[in-house]
Amino acid sequence: MAYKSNNIVAIDDSRVGSFANVTIQNNGFLEVNSSDGFQGTVAGYTSGGGADGAPGGYTNIIDKFPFAADTNATDVGDLVTVSGFFGGNSSSTNGYKAGGFPRTPTRSAIEKFPFAVDTNASFVGNMTTDKNSGASQSSLINGYLVGFAPTPALNEIEKFPFSTDSNSTDIGDLSQGRDQGSGQSSTTHGYTSGGNPVLNTIDKFPFATDTNATDVGDLAQAIQRAAGQSSTTSGYASGGEPPLGVNTIQKFPFASDTNATDIGDLTQARSLSSGQSSTVSGYNSGGMVSVPPIVASNIIEKFPFSTDTNATDVGDLTVARRAGAGQQD
Repeated sequence: MAYKSNNIVAIDDSRVGSFANVTIQNNGFLEVNSSDGFQGTVAGYTSGGGADGAPGGYTNIIDKFPFAADTNATDVGDLVTVSGFFGGNSSSTNGYKAGGFPRTPTRSAIEKFPFAVDTNASFVGNMTTDKNSGASQSSLINGYLVGFAPTPALNEIEKFPFSTDSNSTDIGDLSQGRDQGSGQSSTTHGYTSGGNPVLNTIDKFPFATDTNATDVGDLAQAIQRAAGQSSTTSGYASGGEPPLGVNTIQKFPFASDTNATDIGDLTQARSLSSGQSSTVSGYNSGGMVSVPPIVASNIIEKFPFSTDTNATDVGDLTVARRAGAGQQD
């Protein structure tokens, strides 16, 4: 195999050449390397959330921290709304925020901000009704928003397309009504684990068809307000509370419908953190520290996907906050 440009051989049969995420191997095949839509290769984002001492108690700051180095986050833009308790999604090019609290005329709004440039978010659509405190999942082409409040907790699964700026639609139901669950994504399915009232249920729904979720397993510990992370093979739920914060990292496999196991600890017990996923590590940022004094956290922690071990403190957010959303580029 050879690659020619303007009739000039750029890569011959004996050489390896690469550009962007594409590698041409010297044994004659084309290798395309790309992360799944639910993982990032560049940076993690923490958007919005409740901030101690902020006007109204909430912030609209979008923080960004690199995956390549363990360092602090930087403020790269603002959400349109000053709020927390909302869903966060990621496409290959944009981060999304949907719903939220406190109650405002824009509580159903879907906002997006670009990864390519550091700038503010803009309105791009609306959820079916005003909602807050839901879990989120992302396929390569759609964002999913599930199990939101108000009381009693809803069992709805909504989705919106990444290709166009559009409203979300109701496409199915969870196995039970819940809010404040954690969201995980495989290449083929969305998962929702735990939630309020304090649950151990792991629900799963397919991305290929619009249908209801099924109960496929249990968490090792019933939790709500945990952060969700995803490797290519497993879903993770870190932190959470019943009713005070816990430091556990729970993991369940995507390949089989089975229960989760406790595989490590965060550096501190906390809930309402934001979850991010790179191709090699899960991140837990911000949150609410439950050991008195009960305050918002600015800590960014990470734990490896390759081994079952504890998380380490790798940096700080620009503003301590809880109940924000996580995105990844």
